[in-house]
Amino acid sequence: MSTNGFNQQIADAFTEKMVDVLNYGSLALMTSIGHRTGLFDTMATLPPATIEQIAAAADLHERYVREWLGAMVVGRIIEHDPATNTYRLPTEHAAALTRAAAPNNIAAFTQYIGLLGSVEDGIVDSFRNGGGVPYAAFPRFQEVMAEDSGQSVLPALLDHILPLVPGLIEKLEQGIEVLDLGCGRGLALLLMAQTFPNSRFTGYDFSENGIAAARVDAQQKSLTNLRFAVQDAATLAETERYDLITTFDAIHDQAKPAVVLRNIHRALKTDGVYLMQDIAGSSHLHNNLDHPIGPFLYTVSTMHCMTVSLAYNGEGLGAMWGREKALEMLAEAGFTQVEVKELAHDIQNHYYINRKN
Repeated sequence: MSTNGFNQQIADAFTEKMVDVLNYGSLALMTSIGHRTGLFDTMATLPPATIEQIAAAADLHERYVREWLGAMVVGRIIEHDPATNTYRLPTEHAAALTRAAAPNNIAAFTQYIGLLGSVEDGIVDSFRNGGGVPYAAFPRFQEVMAEDSGQSVLPALLDHILPLVPGLIEKLEQGIEVLDLGCGRGLALLLMAQTFPNSRFTGYDFSENGIAAARVDAQQKSLTNLRFAVQDAATLAETERYDLITTFDAIHDQAKPAVVLRNIHRALKTDGVYLMQDIAGSSHLHNNLDHPIGPFLYTVSTMHCMTVSLAYNGEGLGAMWGREKALEMLAEAGFTQVEVKELAHDIQNHYYINRKN
């Protein structure tokens, strides 16, 4: 009932929602732990098992497994049979929680919640004093992003993403020059270099740790058509060198995204293609109300993408810069032909196919 403009039913419903937020936020953290410790992977291979059996199979301490299972059971993620005191991960749940389920493993993405929570104090300080939280404050970010890309980009790269550009697979087979800017640990390039030995691949990232890991992987795979280097995208000074330039969820993170897009335009050959994967969304907030992972993306933006950019006196574009702003900036950078494509499996990204003329 409404009394003096206050609707108690609305207030009660919102209170219930906030309790759900508290519970689901807690479950996100525990789901991340289940992923990182391998508990979901272990339980997916076990019949109904006791706490002791699960802990032994996962090589973990029983007391911690016991408390974790408590959260998983009351959260309706894992089933418990009190008669036999056993626990079971339903196969239908394992389909969204195990590494074997990739690219449908949602548990991998819950790692971001704990990762972002670790910098909350710095974010609060930035709210009050401006500035931002630097990239160095996220020591696990490269690791988590690599796992993210490993299950979202890599499985789709050869059969879905690259074919968005007509004739690109054939050109890669014949041999072209390729740059991945903001390559992280270079997983996409490693796959392409293995698949297309006649092409030559370059990966740039400003993370020394990311490039170091990429170089180790390339050396272990004995790839001679691939090189990695530490390079700030804002200072890229190459001219008409590459037939294909790719960025995977990288532009919105940049301190100077407009400069980076101009640098990409200059580094691209006249008949080259720039393939930009970036966050799917609108530049207008009201258009994102029904985005299936809107709250998650705005949170990641606030606590990583935007704040890292601002930490380096950047624009703070943010992950939810949106399609409209992206098209505007691509045009300003000099791209005269831009197509925006979507993939049925990917609710998170748009794919921009950009040409100079």
